[in-house]
Amino acid sequence: MGGTAVVIGGGIGGLAAGIGLRSIGWEVTVVERAPVLGDAGAGISLHANGIRALDVLGVGEAVRAAARPQYTGGTRVPGGGWLARMDGAVLERELGMPIVGIPRATLHRVLRAALPPESLNVRAEATSVDRSDPSRVRVSTGDGVLEADLVVAADGVRSRLRAQLFARHPGPVYSGSTVLRAITRRPVELDTDFELTWGRGAEFGHIAFTDGRAEWHAVLNSPPGVRHTDALAEMRHRFGEWHDPIPTLLDATCPDAVLHHDIHELATPLPAFTAGRIVLLGDAAHAMTPNLGQGACQALEDAAVLAAALATEPTIESALAHYDTERRPRSQSVARAARQAGRMGQQLRNPLAVTLRNTALRLAPSRATVRAILRHADWTPPTLR
Repeated sequence: MGGTAVVIGGGIGGLAAGIGLRSIGWEVTVVERAPVLGDAGAGISLHANGIRALDVLGVGEAVRAAARPQYTGGTRVPGGGWLARMDGAVLERELGMPIVGIPRATLHRVLRAALPPESLNVRAEATSVDRSDPSRVRVSTGDGVLEADLVVAADGVRSRLRAQLFARHPGPVYSGSTVLRAITRRPVELDTDFELTWGRGAEFGHIAFTDGRAEWHAVLNSPPGVRHTDALAEMRHRFGEWHDPIPTLLDATCPDAVLHHDIHELATPLPAFTAGRIVLLGDAAHAMTPNLGQGACQALEDAAVLAAALATEPTIESALAHYDTERRPRSQSVARAARQAGRMGQQLRNPLAVTLRNTALRLAPSRATVRAILRHADWTPPTLR
């Protein structure tokens, strides 16, 4: 079964969907209103399930070559003591690969390179979608109208198409946390590949990259919309007394490199990921908090499952039904787990509750950390035929 598809949104999930559809013989146009994503300066960790999805899509090897394996690290307290260690070698034995760290901009470039230029319609915005014909969908853009057998809505947490399809759904809500992040302007000496540090209502973490630079992020309990005149100075004030290498990471950062976004999620699960010939993917379908590092991985899983369903099912309708059955329960379960992880991790403020949590983590066997990661990362991908 082949056809034509319009993918609305050129982020990680949208590009992955385009790659998957082209790999099974579909004609694809990816419509993206911006030439560069707003979070291109950030970094990302990819778990085994995300890498396995990329392998299905044919770009796993290129991503591995650009990523740094995360073998060492874990979770600490502001004074520097360890709550839990991460052993990437154990994960590699269990899953065949460790977690890897990569700049989002690099991952985005790898995905874009896997699509021919004529498939990418950047600086174009999908303004409306007409689905009055059950067998064709018309997408209006500033450049005209695109007709397709299938439309993939990968337009993010504030998806316009989701709002159109599910008018009674409350949409994204503020999680209670805001995130500031940046990539250092130069290489930094780090003893670990990956760390999280939990304070009361705050988290600071880093991911090391292959070129020696690192991404850091700071997640804070905060009212929505709060912004700082000098975000880097605010980070030094807030985290300057925390353990090394946090001050070093801040000192290696340019003030204008700091990104600041409030974290929104779909706290109310969608009743379906499909409507007629339209399918929701990535944050448009299941925007989640970043506490498990699974947001992008779930979008990549979406893309692999969608392509496999369209390659093996006899009709588009049956393929989309299969996609919804496969993806909605899993991704919504991961979203719930991410929300709970945030409440017990970064968002926790009560001093007694923090002490109890920290004690429990210190006493837990090292295998517990591995089991927590395996719970979501040990995913069996489909095959494309």
